[in-house]
Amino acid sequence: MLTTLILDFDGVIVESLPLKTAAFKKIFSFAPEHLDEIIAFHLENGGMSRYDKFRHIYANILHEPLTPKQEERLASEYVGMIFESMLTVPYTKGAEDLLRDCSSALPLYIVSATPEGEMHEIARRRDLTKYFVRIYGSPKTKAECIREILNETGASPEEALFVGDAPNDWQAAYETGVRFVARIPPGDPNRFVGRPGVERIVENLHQLREYLRESICSSRSRTP
Repeated sequence: MLTTLILDFDGVIVESLPLKTAAFKKIFSFAPEHLDEIIAFHLENGGMSRYDKFRHIYANILHEPLTPKQEERLASEYVGMIFESMLTVPYTKGAEDLLRDCSSALPLYIVSATPEGEMHEIARRRDLTKYFVRIYGSPKTKAECIREILNETGASPEEALFVGDAPNDWQAAYETGVRFVARIPPGDPNRFVGRPGVERIVENLHQLREYLRESICSSRSRTP
């Protein structure tokens, strides 16, 4: 029995990954010889906070020190590029139907790697807060957030489902024992091959809603 639904934001609720990838390319354009490796790391670690990405890139790809001042400059530049666009970036197909239908049937949570204050502001300005019991973001890890949700709701891990689009999302589900569904957009590589416990792969949230419909989320919409 599913009693708690936890959703990642980028790449699950909204199609923001192209926007964020373009921003990463721009802020690291000063290192063109490393750009392919930087972007590959960014894409492989979609569920990682931007600060952890910056630190890894400097330590392991650029092999340069990263001062707190440089880190904040990068973060400020990045937010300046993406924030307004995050308010209008398209929803994943089926996201609005799923949020409407499932939020009336069970508690919904966002667990994102976006800084929590920024995630709250994006959700507020997109009028999404009405669907969620709570919205989580970094600096807490996703596993820490999921554990908090389980403690708050009293749900067992088997009663909670996390929907994510990155191996880091799967890792958080694996560490906490919750169920996991992966969202992979059409044409994207499957980064979950060989990872145990992926109970379903969906291309969009219409497919997720259909998967959940029989167990918990009644549908008021007949959109396929």
